[in-house]
Amino acid sequence: MTRSDTIICEKFLPHPPAAVWKALTDPALHARWWAAGDVAPVVGHRFTLDMGGFGSRPCEVTEVDEQRLLAYRFAEGTLDTTITWELRPEGGGTRLVLTHAGFDLDSPMGRQAYDGMGEGWPHVLGRLDTVLGEVARP
Repeated sequence: MTRSDTIICEKFLPHPPAAVWKALTDPALHARWWAAGDVAPVVGHRFTLDMGGFGSRPCEVTEVDEQRLLAYRFAEGTLDTTITWELRPEGGGTRLVLTHAGFDLDSPMGRQAYDGMGEGWPHVLGRLDTVLGEVARP
């Protein structure tokens, strides 16, 4: 039996890629829709995301293509997964594709994280959309 260790979520955001990119890479905006942390679009940059009751999660940026792609290792030493944000211009907005890969489905923690994040990511993307709407208002 084949099991996927990857969560993929897509969302159309009625905002230009530059605005979406800023929300993904500006620590103040990032904290408003997901988690506080010193995220920066620089390969090799290490930062920690404050996941509230789930604790702090160390991360390292692995790939950057300005306004197109941001990837980082997430929860190094515990989950050891990779989060990739892909931005695709679409009409007057952006199609955002989130790929969260590398869950160890044979471990209880990996399975619980996969199940929880599989349900949680759509809500996080909804909050991103809300924050982008708030930022865009004059």
